[in-house]
Amino acid sequence: MKIKSAFHLALAVSSSWSACAAAQVATDDNQDDEVVVTGTRAVGIQASESAAPVQVLTPETLSHVGQPSLTQVLTQLVPSFNTQTQGSDLSNFSYSARLRGLSPNHTLVLVNGKRRHGSAILQVSPGAFKGSAAPSIDLIPAASVARVEVLQEGAAAVYGTDAIAGAINFILKDQDEGGTANLTAGQYYNGQGDLYSASGNVGFKLGEAGFFNLTAFHQRQAHTTQGSGQVVITQANGTLQPNAPAQWANLAGGTLARINGGQPESRLSILSYNSEYDLGGVTLYSFGDISRRVGNADQGYRAPGRICYFANNPNGNITTAAYDPSLCYGNSGIYGILPIQHVVQNEYSLTGGIKGEIEGWSYDLSGTYGYEKNDITIRNSANREIWIESYQASLLPGSTVRPNTPSSAYAGGFRLSQTTITADIQKSFDVGMANPLTLAFGGEYRRDGYEIVAGDYYSTYKTGIQSFPGYKQSDAGDYRRTSYAGYVNLIAKPLNGWSIDLAGRVEHYSDFGGTQIGKLTSRYDISTSFAVRGTIGTGFRAPTLAEQKYSTIAVTPTGATAQLPAGSPAAALLGFNNLKPEKSFNASTGIVMRPAPKLLVTIDGYYIKITDRIAGTSPRFAVLGGVVQPGAAAINTALAAAGITLDPGLPNISVSSFTNGIDTRTLGIDVAAHYPVDLSFGSLELSLTGNYGKTKVIKNRIPAIFNDVSESYVEGGTPSYKIILGGLFKTGRFSLNARETFYGKTSILVTPAVSGLASRPGVVKATGLTDLEASYQVTSGITFSMGANNLFNKLPEGPHVLTGVTVPAGTSPFDDGIYAYDFHYRHGPYGTAGGFYYARLAFQF
Repeated sequence: MKIKSAFHLALAVSSSWSACAAAQVATDDNQDDEVVVTGTRAVGIQASESAAPVQVLTPETLSHVGQPSLTQVLTQLVPSFNTQTQGSDLSNFSYSARLRGLSPNHTLVLVNGKRRHGSAILQVSPGAFKGSAAPSIDLIPAASVARVEVLQEGAAAVYGTDAIAGAINFILKDQDEGGTANLTAGQYYNGQGDLYSASGNVGFKLGEAGFFNLTAFHQRQAHTTQGSGQVVITQANGTLQPNAPAQWANLAGGTLARINGGQPESRLSILSYNSEYDLGGVTLYSFGDISRRVGNADQGYRAPGRICYFANNPNGNITTAAYDPSLCYGNSGIYGILPIQHVVQNEYSLTGGIKGEIEGWSYDLSGTYGYEKNDITIRNSANREIWIESYQASLLPGSTVRPNTPSSAYAGGFRLSQTTITADIQKSFDVGMANPLTLAFGGEYRRDGYEIVAGDYYSTYKTGIQSFPGYKQSDAGDYRRTSYAGYVNLIAKPLNGWSIDLAGRVEHYSDFGGTQIGKLTSRYDISTSFAVRGTIGTGFRAPTLAEQKYSTIAVTPTGATAQLPAGSPAAALLGFNNLKPEKSFNASTGIVMRPAPKLLVTIDGYYIKITDRIAGTSPRFAVLGGVVQPGAAAINTALAAAGITLDPGLPNISVSSFTNGIDTRTLGIDVAAHYPVDLSFGSLELSLTGNYGKTKVIKNRIPAIFNDVSESYVEGGTPSYKIILGGLFKTGRFSLNARETFYGKTSILVTPAVSGLASRPGVVKATGLTDLEASYQVTSGITFSMGANNLFNKLPEGPHVLTGVTVPAGTSPFDDGIYAYDFHYRHGPYGTAGGFYYARLAFQF
């Protein structure tokens, strides 16, 4: 393990959560007594009194997460929350997250109760996260957040589309004085992925009746690698493949060790603010952020001979030992190439509003605009057709052409915009019940925009730039839609201990028409120590513009998959018809118990049915392992209709898309318990939270398209359970936080690259991960912490070697067809980079 000096780690330290760490004074920070604003329009409701299950993450809870990322915070603290651990291509720059095993598109993200705009990046990697265009939570600076409220039930009737699984509300800090500054440093146990971050938060008085709270955050993280060698070149023992040209001998042994990219190198800067001013009965407020991320992701290594011209084999395929590297582009004929995907991401969001009260009627009028753009450039690469054609031209009599190809090209980009205008009005009436009746109503207007920008000539010509062909003019487009919604909400307490919350909502989309949804929630306190609660409701989700319009070619060193927009002429040839909205039905029931004075236990069971669920299909192969597959003719016709040209040397060619072809049912249970223990020499906060859930495809209308591999992404791509056991011990200036997270297994069907073999389970076994952190309050304003996530460096299983079959030389011998050695399955609930250790230094002033 590569170790940096302890002094280096101790000084270079920062986490957005360190801001909270500096405020680690011995005060009661019980999340159960927090007043919640998520999931109800009633005022003054505590988490323990809520009719809906709401998990509150307070500053004390948030302060003990090592990595400065909201995604990591929620992963380590919320049992029903799972995040993407390893992306590919653009998904490396917008990791998705989800609740209760559903799609990230089923979880609504709010900031100060206002809808957060989605991501311009669509996840297209095969697996449970495919199709996500959900907000990138990492673009919300953690140092700006005062607390997080996680509503763990369907709330589409309250908040609108996307809230089928629940909602996550980030409440921003509102201090008007003082501040914090924080430093963090860390790296993975293997010495890779060095992370350095710095953040600061400061509050100012705004006149006599306002505040302005400002947060700045900057992070740099180095890349990680995975895998070694490459099956096209070497055997597992490091010697050349039998069919490899002798000239590749210099690549045998350890020369190709760790050549494949893991997480990208990135630099992220964010500036955000939250402000408010009371004019006397009328309050103006505004909050927003601006961010910029620049990243470089190593792509899969391309073997020598990929960019060459051979007169006897114009496709450039290496089939004999007669191989002349001088006929290849640059050093690509000797050493191959490792292309780099360079991404520049710019984003901003701005919300402004006015709230107040007129004759007992409270109102809140607001407008939000969010925008994100991503531009992609491929570096250290080449266009093989341009090289081959220029080489052919150079051989003509009298030609002055020099064989060449650009080594970099602009591959295109994305633009996403969202404008949201909301009006919320509320009043309470005394109608003779135990508590006044609350009437709330309002409306929302939203305009969504999504644009695909075409790449340049060099990135799109024929098979395009190696590793990431640019977006063609036929892919490009600028799309818009609008939606309108109105809601009514009644909250009543007919008797002491009994509450009823009834909501109805209508929505209309310019591209899908209208819908009506509703929700009924009730709670009854049988005694001061025991209550029952439950909810039934319906939901609705319109497909995002990205799900409908996105088109690309995902390329690996040994294969290419064309993502066809559902409903496009090319996709329709294969049965991928236009997408339509999803509809859902939610039901939950639970209990809230206080079996001891300080012990709170909640247990909530849930049922979610989604009809016409949108899901990504697994690849449908035209060529697998170099062998033409049944149905190849139809796939080739569709590719031609889409204007797609693929490298003829690739042994694996396939297509995929999105479809509404399934209905799913999700059954699960959430459990939470919290108990503070007073010790003679300190205090101990104990917590136990857990989630068990299983999703089943209960109807598949198109099994020929949405096959058993596709179903496995939905049913097995999420661990069936996640249990978090935590203990926070404090004595004087010292604190020790320990957390054990138990994950159930994940299992999806993986497909070998050898033609004729059936798909088989790729299993990441159940395991437990340990997080440990020690903190010491050096002075009243300085706290130092050191810790580790995944303390014992657990890694998911790797793909298994095929047995009982003859694998052709140069073909992947692994069950999932991966193109290199020493990989790990990437569909597990924890990352492939292993343990991460860090140090953190926080200042409070």
